[in-house]
Amino acid sequence: MRAVVQRVARAEVTVNGEQVASIGRGYVVLLGVTHDDGDADARYIADKIATLRLFEDDVGKINLGITDIGGEVLVVSQFTLYADCRKGRRPSFTDAAPPDMADRLYQRVVEMLREAGLSAQTGVFGAHMLVSLVNDGPVTILLNSRKTF
Repeated sequence: MRAVVQRVARAEVTVNGEQVASIGRGYVVLLGVTHDDGDADARYIADKIATLRLFEDDVGKINLGITDIGGEVLVVSQFTLYADCRKGRRPSFTDAAPPDMADRLYQRVVEMLREAGLSAQTGVFGAHMLVSLVNDGPVTILLNSRKTF
C-alpha cells in the first residue's frame, strides 16, 4: 500500500461539480492499493498517518502530530500510485489492486483513522474527482507499507 501525505491548510473534493468533502488544516492522503495488500498494510498506513509529526510547535520545529493541532484528514483513492512508467510512454496500471479489493482496503484505512480519533473524510471511490488543496509548507511525505522507500 502506498500513500502520499500532504500537509494542507485546507482541501476539498468535488465530483460532477458538487463538493463531496472538505477539510481545514490537516492532511490530504492519496492512497493506492496493490494486489497482495491486506489488513496489515492498512494498519501500517493508518498508524503512520495517525502518528506522524508534521506540524510546527511553538518554536517552529516540525514536532506536532495531527491530533495535537486538532487537524482533519481527507483520504482519496488513487490507483495511479501503482503506475509503472518504465516502458514506453503510457503507464501500466497492472500493479493496482482490482476495484473491489482496493475499495475494501481504502475503507478499512479510513475506518482505522476514525478509530484512532481522527476526523476523516473521503472522496468517492472510483469517481473522477477534482481535488483542490493548499499544500502547507509544502510538506509532502511518501509512505509504503512494504517499506521500500
